[in-house]
Amino acid sequence: MVAGLSRTWWSRPGLEVRDGRLIVAGRDAEVVGRTSGTPAYVYDLTRIAEQASALRDALADAGLSALVRLALKAQREPDVLAFLRERCPWVAVDVCSPGEIAWALRHGWRPDEISYTGTNLSERDLDAILDSGVHLNLDLLTQLDRVGRRAPGTSVGLRVNPRVGASWGGGTSTLYTGERPTKFGLFAEQLTDAVAICGQHGLTIETVHVHVGDGYLSDGLPVFEETMRRVAELTRSLRDLGCPIREVNTGGGLGVPQRSGEAPLDLARWAAIAAEHLGPLDVVVATEPGDFLVKESAVLLAEIVTLEERDGLLFAGLDTGWNQVPERFIYDALLDVVVCRAADAEPDRPVTVSGNINEGDDLFAVDHPLPAVREGDVVALVGVGSYNASLYSEHCLRPPASAVFFRDRP
Repeated sequence: MVAGLSRTWWSRPGLEVRDGRLIVAGRDAEVVGRTSGTPAYVYDLTRIAEQASALRDALADAGLSALVRLALKAQREPDVLAFLRERCPWVAVDVCSPGEIAWALRHGWRPDEISYTGTNLSERDLDAILDSGVHLNLDLLTQLDRVGRRAPGTSVGLRVNPRVGASWGGGTSTLYTGERPTKFGLFAEQLTDAVAICGQHGLTIETVHVHVGDGYLSDGLPVFEETMRRVAELTRSLRDLGCPIREVNTGGGLGVPQRSGEAPLDLARWAAIAAEHLGPLDVVVATEPGDFLVKESAVLLAEIVTLEERDGLLFAGLDTGWNQVPERFIYDALLDVVVCRAADAEPDRPVTVSGNINEGDDLFAVDHPLPAVREGDVVALVGVGSYNASLYSEHCLRPPASAVFFRDRP
């Protein structure tokens, strides 16, 4: 790969380099940072519409009746949600707490556009969920019995665990599903018991749900195919037991490139695999990604406030911390740091980029090659549109970052 291209592997529509400077949504990133103040999330909302449309179109081109949902836990900014309601009104939402139900309703979604998929539900949870009218997916036998006693005669979904899931690098296990039991999902041998419990309470199982993966790209598609094969078998088993399955929800986990050399997920191939295994079932095929829809929509702009060499290592300290960008520290997500005024410049030396939280692991990058930097430079942390602002912590009582939303690209 050409060296200059590898340094800007993250370039895409809405995030590019012009005359050496980083451009976000058609605006000079450093100018935005100086104007709005740092730290600040800068959102290119058009990118979300592009990703949502690409996903919907891929499923439709494969001949499927498709439904795209946003995983609300990944991104809940009111401006983002308002944009989606206006620009992509066909995008529904997936929620996983009573608070998220209330949030989705408050920001314009109807109960029939909301799917709840959670685990370990309390009676307090059910007080809110059952009164809301949203669709509920359950993944434990005990939860089926509890809901049946509380709301007999209703329709529910089952989250199943196919004992395999696609992860980054072609892996076959995730925190949701794999060879070892997780807290999520019913196994194939539990389906008969699940149907029996539902029969006792008059519950109708009409949805099969599976959390299929975690950050997988095209090299994870063989595992995705095996997962879809197993899910199709589970769906046929439920139908043989009398369940009128109308939707198979493939969950989320679709990834986006996070390092040099990675290519975007082959959506046409992904949709073709889903069509091969789920198409013959004549069901709605749903997906509910977070990362795929919104990760690429935002950067976090921060200022280098200290620059100091320590035992031969150069430390660049930012005016932001892990509490404002927690995805790296919770999920071990990759993070690239770009100097806004020199976005494609040759590296000068390795730099350790640290935050302003009083914890030793508040490090955004260690020995990261950067061009010559100075105090006062504005840098961008790229690919932070998902699982960052929504996971903000008040640790050390540092306030949340501000946010700037751009709905166009001049």
